[in-house]
Amino acid sequence: MNPAVSSRWTPIAGSAGEFDAYLALPPSGAGPGLLLYQEIFGVNEHIRAVAEQYALDGFVVLAPDVFWQQQRRVELGYAGPDMQRARALAGGAQRDALLRDLADGVKALRARPEVGARRVGAIGYCMGGRLAFNAAALTDIDAAVAYYGGGIQDQLALAERIRCPVMFHYGALDAHIPAAAVQAVRQAMQGKDAPVHVYDGADHGFNCWARASYNAEAAALAHGRSLAFLAERLF
Repeated sequence: MNPAVSSRWTPIAGSAGEFDAYLALPPSGAGPGLLLYQEIFGVNEHIRAVAEQYALDGFVVLAPDVFWQQQRRVELGYAGPDMQRARALAGGAQRDALLRDLADGVKALRARPEVGARRVGAIGYCMGGRLAFNAAALTDIDAAVAYYGGGIQDQLALAERIRCPVMFHYGALDAHIPAAAVQAVRQAMQGKDAPVHVYDGADHGFNCWARASYNAEAAALAHGRSLAFLAERLF
């Protein structure tokens, strides 16, 4: 943990029960809000580090425990039995419950005194990228960033409901999200403030330094673009 960032687990009083989220506060103690949606591996060490990274950038970051109704605070790696468990958790997650918790998380972040009347955005990775897209369509957030959001291409009917800016990041080598899926997202978001970036030589999960698919160049470029995008629209 960076000593300039204050971070801890904090409860969210959800409409279906209390669940936890990882909270990271910026050095100033206050700022615009940013919901951080996990990959299928839980709010693990990497996601907590990303939360602190954006807190250092000035955001009040809240990373909800998405799988809380199946297993609280799950923390998994990226191969072997952990990968199998992660896929099972993702497969067992109910869409209605995810969307309910998503709305509860946005409400909880907006209510935090460190955010106050400031704007709120969302960022997510893989499954979390899809949740960030959902948040842009179904909640009142002010901006969203989706990294290699698996399944967004299957939910493009939601695009017409999006009124806030959304940025998309994809890896050109990502077999889970082929070029045709990326093009479908481009077409659905045409005419909106919705830049789509594709990174040559990058695969699925390229932002995660704990994964074999980590691509430092793509991760740095995507982070810079995301940070400028969020700063311009949330501060």
